[in-house]
Amino acid sequence: MALSRRSRQSTINIWPGFVDALAQLLMVIIFVLLIFTVGQFYLSGAVSTRDLEIKKLTQQLNSLTEMLGLERRASDELRMNVATLGAQAQQASRDKDALAAKLAQANADAQAQAQQLSEAQGKVAAGDATIATLNENVQALRQQLEELSKALDLAQSQNKEQQAQIADLGNKLNIALAAKVEELAKYRSEFFGRLKQILGDRPDIRVVGDRFVFQSEVLFDPGNADLGAGARQKLDPVVSALKQIESSIPDNINWILEVDGHTDVRPIATPQFHSNWELSTARAVSVIKFLIDQGIPAQHLAAAGFGEWQPLDKGSTEDAYRKNRRIELRLTQH
Repeated sequence: MALSRRSRQSTINIWPGFVDALAQLLMVIIFVLLIFTVGQFYLSGAVSTRDLEIKKLTQQLNSLTEMLGLERRASDELRMNVATLGAQAQQASRDKDALAAKLAQANADAQAQAQQLSEAQGKVAAGDATIATLNENVQALRQQLEELSKALDLAQSQNKEQQAQIADLGNKLNIALAAKVEELAKYRSEFFGRLKQILGDRPDIRVVGDRFVFQSEVLFDPGNADLGAGARQKLDPVVSALKQIESSIPDNINWILEVDGHTDVRPIATPQFHSNWELSTARAVSVIKFLIDQGIPAQHLAAAGFGEWQPLDKGSTEDAYRKNRRIELRLTQH
């Protein structure tokens, strides 16, 4: 019992103290909570303020970032402008040097032109003197021209008289030439007439226009230009008739007995004759040599070779070939 009382007393005594302790603890806790609440309040305000400041700072940072980007772009543009201005400055320097060189050249050219101008002025002065001299010469030439004009008028008058005289002489000359031609035609007719009488009517010698025609076979062997054995006998009548009229032809008639050689169209190619030209010419020369040997003056003889280019018959028969192979004699005037 006594223990129960003590225990009860002891318990009763502890509890108020415990309550007091708890109360004090609770007050401390409340105080701490108050302090925490107040601190939390102030801390929330500070955090809010900090958030606002952070937002402001973020906005400022963004603005600064944009400004920095703008500044960088401006800096890049500035660098580009500086590079461009540097290149332009270099080009300007080069242009300046070029202009300086051109200016120096222009100065040199100006000096040269000034010198040339001075020389030109000297030449102009000399030219003026020359012009004055030329004017004097022109005046003298005009006087000479007037004198020459008078002389020309006189010469034209005399020329008309001379032209009239020349026309008269020309008419007389034409008349004289016509007389000579008629006279030669008379001797040609006489020559051919006597030759016809001597030769008679022979098939191997015929008259073609104003010439006698001998067939080549009468005088030459085929492909040969040497007179054959009987050729001289065939040509003797020509020599006889020519000698009969030679003495009667006046000396002022320059007559020519022309001997023309012709071949047919068939070509010849031998060691002696490489073409028909050579064969026809050689035959004409052989006749000329024979006539000279018979006493006919060489200055009255002429030889020509026509090859196959002057045919009497353009056919391709043996008879046509025979007609075209010929020696022609023609009395003409040189």
